[in-house]
Amino acid sequence: MLFDPRPKTRREDLFGRDKELRMLTENANLPIVLITGIRRIGKSSILSVFLNEIDTPSVMLDLRNLQSNYGLRDLYYLLSKALSTNIDKFIEILKSLSSIKILGNEIEIKWKGKDALTLPSLFDSLNKRRCIIAIDEAQRLRGPRANEVLNAIAHAYDYDRNITFILTGSEAGLLYNFLKLEDEDSPLYGRYCYRLVVERFEKNTAREFLRRGFKELNVDIGEEELEEAINFFDGIPGWLTFFGNEYVSGNRKLDSVKNMAVNLALKEIKNIVKKRSRRYALVLKAIAEDMDSWNKVKKYIEEKEGVTVSSSILSNTINSLEDMSIIKDYKFLDPVYREAALKLV
Repeated sequence: MLFDPRPKTRREDLFGRDKELRMLTENANLPIVLITGIRRIGKSSILSVFLNEIDTPSVMLDLRNLQSNYGLRDLYYLLSKALSTNIDKFIEILKSLSSIKILGNEIEIKWKGKDALTLPSLFDSLNKRRCIIAIDEAQRLRGPRANEVLNAIAHAYDYDRNITFILTGSEAGLLYNFLKLEDEDSPLYGRYCYRLVVERFEKNTAREFLRRGFKELNVDIGEEELEEAINFFDGIPGWLTFFGNEYVSGNRKLDSVKNMAVNLALKEIKNIVKKRSRRYALVLKAIAEDMDSWNKVKKYIEEKEGVTVSSSILSNTINSLEDMSIIKDYKFLDPVYREAALKLV
């Protein structure tokens, strides 16, 4: 079903992404592939469908819930879950590792002490057969163990020719900050990565997506409502799916669906602000209110707070929001986030 809110796993449920799947197929033998795009654009769906279509065994690490101060225990827990999912594909390799215990359809990894598993040794073992290691929201690997992970990926890049890493990131700037491809001190400095940027649907594609989704469920919708939804959600598949589900479920008032989406985005923005500072909220609200330059944002915040604002701190805040793929050039990348930012107090 096109309106299934979960990440798609089959091509027939993934609308309008044949080009992206083809590009992944054409570059799947490279050492590192990066998939970037804003939240709800469909990166996870594209990756899942691709991995399910190919014959190459894969390991999929979902890092969405990995904390910023993660340790080896946290990382290896997610790694054990990922390996357990496709345990049948790697059973013989895993059996050969003394640091791994196989318990039915699950594995335990010794991550500490004598004979603990290291990432380079795991990658060397997996290299015995062709495989793909996919890491969803890979920017979350930034933190105390970042260099350790980067060194392991660099080792595999140089010596494990049977392994391809596919990394996704909805916060493109943070992903590139983690990889440090242009930093001479980074283990991955100078390494080539194929970059696939997932874009929003064009209007005609968004229109066809909604029409097919409603047709699948035998639900009629007026052209005026359809066009208003397309304009508001701006071709972002996740929001279009959200709208489709609400409409099909009986919520036929578009304004109500819009408010639900905005409130969901507002909750996400508040979580971002909570982890940082109130200044982030003011910057977001300033840009939502069409302050479209550094000087305008600075003046807005100074008037709201009644203090002089540090130029360097303001620049860092704006750069951070750009790294998180929330804004670019003083514009919101997601119009729903803009509407949500207007509600910040």
